[in-house]
Amino acid sequence: MGYHLITGATGLLGRYLIRDLASAGVPLAVLVRPTRRMTVDQRIDMIMAFWDDHLGRELPRPVVLEGNINEENLGLSQEQLEWATENVDRIIHSAASLSFYSTSQESEPWRSNVGGVKKVLEFCKTANIKKFDHVSTAYVCGLRTGRIMESDVDVGQESGNDYERSKLDAELLVRSADHIESLTVFRPAIIIGDSKTGFTNTFHGFYAALQLGHTLTQMQTPDETGRLYANSRFTLDGDESKNLIPVDWVSAVMSYIITHPKHHEKTYHLTPLHPVQSRLVHDVLEATCNFYGSIFAGAGVELTDPTEAERLFYDHIRVYNSYWRDDPVFDSTNTQTAAPHLPCPHIDRELLTRLSQAAIDMNFSWNDRTPHRFGVK
Repeated sequence: MGYHLITGATGLLGRYLIRDLASAGVPLAVLVRPTRRMTVDQRIDMIMAFWDDHLGRELPRPVVLEGNINEENLGLSQEQLEWATENVDRIIHSAASLSFYSTSQESEPWRSNVGGVKKVLEFCKTANIKKFDHVSTAYVCGLRTGRIMESDVDVGQESGNDYERSKLDAELLVRSADHIESLTVFRPAIIIGDSKTGFTNTFHGFYAALQLGHTLTQMQTPDETGRLYANSRFTLDGDESKNLIPVDWVSAVMSYIITHPKHHEKTYHLTPLHPVQSRLVHDVLEATCNFYGSIFAGAGVELTDPTEAERLFYDHIRVYNSYWRDDPVFDSTNTQTAAPHLPCPHIDRELLTRLSQAAIDMNFSWNDRTPHRFGVK
């Protein structure tokens, strides 16, 4: 078996893929950028130490390649490029920008999600890599309604934001690359933290609303009940469905499919059988942020007389407006057929509350350099 090269290895999904694929005996290489404070080796050492501590055993170390998906040949040195050409036979492309809106085609998310994919595909041609696992998103469907099939790609749909459009364009690029002989596409829904430990190192989407709610309530004084009377309105119906999925489940399914070639060359919706309703998200926000008295004003209702708290909330959450719309139904026949033994954990009140409290306890931040005992057995 040749090496599998993971892009986006330091992201939330990437670090779980390292854990699960290394545990399965897959030889791994990772493409990593240095930071101002850490070398690429230090960044991966921190991640691997976290997993060793969590698992109580040492995982095999990946080969660390310093580079960037936005550069020619991924920014690899000549020596690293030669190594990759001789040893890598599969790319797992997980790197992506999560920016929802862009000011130009040269900025994010276009720069990484489209330009980066072009560079990765060019690298595959140079290094003669013909197997490609692409992490897309279920939301390439854009604003479509009804049932979305795993075989659906571009049917003329309108996108809800630049992120969705850039991911659709990226998927079309990899599907049209004639030098890729084996393409497997994974389309996860909205990835949240670990269903067992609550761990996450990114705080987008649901977590953004949670952080705003928590911050606003911390700025005010609770009443005699010990909670804050919010007297606020959510511009939702309460019945909107959202497809939230734990990162550990996404990685487990992907790793199983990647290590079982009979399941390659298909498209997989990594979506739950039972979406979460916005009413449950609201209830969990109330409980974990310690407020009460908020109501649903209706989907798309414009608040003409917002309170100060409402104004602050909606000003800061505006970038995620398209995120809160009602989801379509995602058919996941391929996923259920390939991995029936790996059902998606049900995101119920207890689990979502636990995930929320974990993010609050982390103060909505994560630094691999800081010693942690997070979620250790």
